[in-house]
Amino acid sequence: MTADLTSLLAAWTDRLAALAPALTAAERPFRTQLTVRTADPSALGETLGVGFPAVPCTFTSGAGAEVLWLGPDEFLVVAPEGVNEEVVRGALGSSRGSVVDTSAQRTAVDLEGPHVRDVLAHGCAVDLHPAAAPAGTCVQTLLARTGVILQVRDGDRVTLLVRSSFAGYLAAWLCDAATEYL
Repeated sequence: MTADLTSLLAAWTDRLAALAPALTAAERPFRTQLTVRTADPSALGETLGVGFPAVPCTFTSGAGAEVLWLGPDEFLVVAPEGVNEEVVRGALGSSRGSVVDTSAQRTAVDLEGPHVRDVLAHGCAVDLHPAAAPAGTCVQTLLARTGVILQVRDGDRVTLLVRSSFAGYLAAWLCDAATEYL
């Protein structure tokens, strides 16, 4: 029996769409997310088709996967279909480490538009000026008292990874914070 999946922000689609053109917000639900703890991630890059970041608080992309450096030995792999916990654990080989599927823990929200950084500045202490947070930056931070992983993409594009239980609250906050730019 297959369960029908409903995205966490399905009820917010119209309200988030109303924020355009100041800000477009689109949920990308049901993405494979694997938390990897290892001191030597070099073996994993070949399996995933993307190298692991060499600099803290950055992410790399390639072959449909993204790897975010979250801590000294902690990475988040946002993987394409077909890459799962067993595949990544097998790639670790004899290296010490762990792989945990955390896909159900968070949903992804893509933000884009001329006021993305302005809106986020209302609730985030991280300096999001392009000089301080260039494309490729990722940080764990609080946004409106909600724990998020914030990925700065090229131009005025940002992805927020937010815990499932806070997704509705974050959507409501985004709608309120973007009001002055409409």
